[in-house]
Amino acid sequence: MAQPSNTHATNDMNEMREDLSDIIYDVSPVDTPFLSSARSMEATSTKHEFLTDSLAAAAANAVIEGDDATTDAASSTTRLFNYTQISDKVARVTGTARAVDAAGYGDAMDYQMMKKAKELKRDIEKSLLDNKAYNAGDDSTARQAAGVPTYIITNIDEASDATTANGTGSNAHTDGTARAFTEDQLKTVLRKCFDEGGTPDVLMLGAFNRQVASSFSQGRTNMQMAEDDTLHASFSVYSSDYGDLRIIPNRFMEARTVLALDMDNWGVAFLPGRNMITTELAKTGDTDRRQILAEYTVHAGQEKSSGAIYDLTTS
Repeated sequence: MAQPSNTHATNDMNEMREDLSDIIYDVSPVDTPFLSSARSMEATSTKHEFLTDSLAAAAANAVIEGDDATTDAASSTTRLFNYTQISDKVARVTGTARAVDAAGYGDAMDYQMMKKAKELKRDIEKSLLDNKAYNAGDDSTARQAAGVPTYIITNIDEASDATTANGTGSNAHTDGTARAFTEDQLKTVLRKCFDEGGTPDVLMLGAFNRQVASSFSQGRTNMQMAEDDTLHASFSVYSSDYGDLRIIPNRFMEARTVLALDMDNWGVAFLPGRNMITTELAKTGDTDRRQILAEYTVHAGQEKSSGAIYDLTTS
């Protein structure tokens, strides 16, 4: 059927208002598990130093009655360090953009700064977990903080052709041939942690190997809730022979690495007044600029408390 003649329809109208939702949809991930879980600490210099120590190995210890005491060998602490890294985001918005009536938000600058803050947190999370060595920086090179993997060297499983880092933050693990992630690898690393006195409580890994971990047999419990008919095949806790580990997928860590972390021994140290600070930048025309900035570094308390599985397949 055709529309009756002389009917005034919407396709004839010039005055119809636009239909634009006042909600902006953004599903970009913003969760930063390591940054959120690690201890927040204070650094007092761009070179952040920390001490580690360990006890002598347990040994047979029997002495003769009445014998003179023998002095035991003493061991010194190990002094490690990391450099602070500066990360920032800058928003620039015209005066007109701030004045117009925009859908979804009020002030364009406020909206851009909200986005920049989320982006900066994602950048920091990635930097903390990257397999990269520290760099002291100079007038033309930015300082760089060593990432968590560069410190974990004792309780590890890696490819036969990989090169282990020296554990000081001055060099990184060199990747070897990628292998599939297995439960035996995980169990071996957790046993090493236990032998060294560590008690990891977090298993942090990328999306692909999180799915691989869901197929592990030990520690897996399929639970059926009484009030529904759904079989919950995934689990958020891995019950190992040495304790439970929360399984935390992390979108921003290197996908080829799995970390078993004792979070009590890891921190993120910020310089005072340099933790996500916002600064108005100089105005040079009809625009406004704001910078959001953080200066931070990884604090590795005792790497022997944690473990890592390197050189894993990611697809």
